[in-house]
Amino acid sequence: MVVTLEEMKGYLRVDYDEDDALIESMIGAAEKICMDVARMDDRSEFAAVVNARISVLYAAAYLYEHREEADHHALTLTLRALLFGSRKEGF
Repeated sequence: MVVTLEEMKGYLRVDYDEDDALIESMIGAAEKICMDVARMDDRSEFAAVVNARISVLYAAAYLYEHREEADHHALTLTLRALLFGSRKEGF
């Protein structure tokens, strides 16, 4: 994983364990979304991208904080901006 549960909880300022499973699943979803935006299939290749970590942190935090009303189009646009320099032309 590009981001650990502990790093994500620190980023979210969550100091309790009740949401650990939810946060872990959101980290996984965020990694997948970010890898799709970057057009990469290899997790280790994605982990080497300069903005990979901050992109996953941002995406997972967005999903966590906006569980009820997430705007996935806006999220994708922001991730494209973060990952633009590393995006491949195609899969």
